[in-house]
Amino acid sequence: MARAQGAVEQLIRSRVADHPDDTWLKWRDEEVPWRDVLSLAQRAANGLLELGVRPGERVAIMMANHPDFIWVHLGVLLIGASSVPVNISQRGATLAHILADSDATAVVFDEDLRDAVLAVRSDLPALRHLVVHGGQVGGEVDWDVERLLAGADREPDVELAEPTGGVGMMYTSGTTGPPKGVVATNYDLSPITTLLEASGVRPGETMYTGLPLFHGNALLVSMLGSIFIDARLALAPRFTASRFFDDLRRYDAAEFNTLGGMISILLKQPPRPDDRDNPVRVLLSAGCPPDRWREFEERFGVRIIEWFGMVDSPGILLNDAGRVGSMGRSGVSGVEFRVVDDDDRPVGPGTTGELVFRHPKGRMTTYHKLPEVTDEAYRNGWFHSGDLAEYDGDGFFYYRGRKTESMRRLGENISAWEIETVVNAHPGVLESAAHPVASELGEHEVKVCVVPRPDASVTPADILDFCVGRMARHAIPRYVEFLDELPKTATERNQYAALRARGVTPTTWDREQAGYQLQRS
Repeated sequence: MARAQGAVEQLIRSRVADHPDDTWLKWRDEEVPWRDVLSLAQRAANGLLELGVRPGERVAIMMANHPDFIWVHLGVLLIGASSVPVNISQRGATLAHILADSDATAVVFDEDLRDAVLAVRSDLPALRHLVVHGGQVGGEVDWDVERLLAGADREPDVELAEPTGGVGMMYTSGTTGPPKGVVATNYDLSPITTLLEASGVRPGETMYTGLPLFHGNALLVSMLGSIFIDARLALAPRFTASRFFDDLRRYDAAEFNTLGGMISILLKQPPRPDDRDNPVRVLLSAGCPPDRWREFEERFGVRIIEWFGMVDSPGILLNDAGRVGSMGRSGVSGVEFRVVDDDDRPVGPGTTGELVFRHPKGRMTTYHKLPEVTDEAYRNGWFHSGDLAEYDGDGFFYYRGRKTESMRRLGENISAWEIETVVNAHPGVLESAAHPVASELGEHEVKVCVVPRPDASVTPADILDFCVGRMARHAIPRYVEFLDELPKTATERNQYAALRARGVTPTTWDREQAGYQLQRS
C-alpha cells in the first residue's frame, strides 16, 4: 500500500521542489530553509516510528513555542498519527483529563513541565512513552527530542491509506466543564487561506506570531497558513509587548495576529517616535476593542482586518471593509452564519442571540467520546458557537459576549460584554472584565475589575458615573476593583474563572458600603 500524503506534506514538498534554499522559518537568529523543513519533519516522523507510534495514534505535544514543536507536529502528520497540542499551563486533574481522554500514547513535553506530567502519569493507561524537550532521559522519561530528531532523513516507510489533516485534535478551554477534544482531522483550512489572501500577504513575505503554537490561531493561521500561501513565518517564544514592534522590524514582518486584550496591552506601551516606522501593513485581529480600533491604526500605521473563527468547527466571518467593531460578514468559503433565539429561530437585525453557522459539507468535526454533545452542538444542522451576536442591515455581525460569561441580577440577564464595552470606553480605562459575585439576596451582584490607563486619575465613582445612561441600570456594577493587570490565558483572553474565584477582596470598592447613589439618567 502506498503512503497517502496530506495537503500540508504535499505543499512542503512542492516548496522544496520550487525553491529549496528559500527561508520559511525565522526563529531568533536562525533561518530555516524549505529543504530543512522537509528534512526535520521526516526525521521526526521516522523517530516517532522508531519510538513505536503508529498511524491513527495520538501524540500530545506540551511545549512552549520552539521550532522543535513544529518538527514534531509535522512528523506526527507524516505518519498518519494525530497531534494533540496541550496548553502548557494545564496541571493536575485537567491535564490528566486531557491526556487520558485523548488516549495519547506518547507525550512530548518541555523539561520544566516534567513534574507536572509525571504527577499524572499513573492516571494514563494508554500512555507508553514520555519524550522530554531540553532535558535528560531518566526515570519514566525514555526518550528526548534530540533522539527523536535523529531519525532517518527519508520518507517514512509506513502504510497509510488516509492522511491526517493539518491538525488531529485540539482541546477547548473548558469554560463550561472539562475541556473537550475537537477531532479535527477533516478540518477545512480553506477559510483560513481566504483570510490570508484578504490580508494581502504575498508569497515570500513574513508573517509574525508570538501566540502559542498549542492554540489554533498560531497553529492554523500562522504556521499552517504560511505554508499554504508560501509566506515566511517569524516565530517568537511568546508575546512580549515591550519588544513587539522591535521584533516586527527585525523580521521585516508584513503581518501579525492579535487576540483578546493584546491591542490594549500594546497601546499601553509608552509612545515612541518610531511607532509608525515599521514594516507591517496589516494585522488580523480577533476581538479588537471598537474604541481602540482607529487609535491603533493611526498610532502604528497599520490596517486592521477583524475576523471570527473557532477550532470547534471550520468557518469564519471576515471584516476586510474596515467596519469598526464588526467581526465581519458571512459567506466565506460557502460557510453561512446567522443569529438565532433560544428556540433556534432566526432573529432580525439588531437583535442579540446565539451565533450559529454551517459548512456546506456538513459536520467537519466531532467532540471526542462525546456524541451527544456533538449532536447538541450541531443541532438542526447548524453549529452552535456559544457566542452572543447581532447583525446590522448590511449583514455585518457584532460580538455580544459569551452565553456562559453572563450573570443574573434582579431577574435580568446581564452579559459581561455589555458592561465591559461601556467601561472600556471611559477615557481613563485601559481594559476591564466584569463577572458575577454572590449576592446575599440570591442571584448575583456585578463586579468589574478595571485596569486604568497609565497616569490616569480615575475613581470607582467616576466609573459608575460614566456607566449611568450608557447601560441598563440593573447592569451597573455594585463592586469595582482596580488592578495593575487582568489575569489572562496564554492567548491573552480574560480569565473569568480566576476573577470569580477572587470574588470580593479587601481592595474591592462597594458602592453600597460607600453610600454611593447612582445618578438619574
